[in-house]
Amino acid sequence: MILTKATVARKLLDYLQGRITLSELIIWADEVATTAVMEPEEAEVIRPILARLGIADVSRFGLTWEDCQAILQQLGYRVRMEMHPDTVAGQNSPMSP
Repeated sequence: MILTKATVARKLLDYLQGRITLSELIIWADEVATTAVMEPEEAEVIRPILARLGIADVSRFGLTWEDCQAILQQLGYRVRMEMHPDTVAGQNSPMSP
């Protein structure tokens, strides 16, 4: 598997969107850090990011929203948020008009 900046960005987006847990992100980062093949020019950016994600479960480091924004910027992406009403079992959320 060739690991790219886009692959790392997609995985972080999966975490931010709740598709994977922080634990799953950390395990993934640890695994690909040792097994993935990277282009040399991308490896300079990717390796420190994988190392950072790999320690996100340590209370001293954690993983804040600002950390995620900074990581995505390093990977060449900008974060844009959208908010949508949440509906549960056909009921409107408290934020619905």
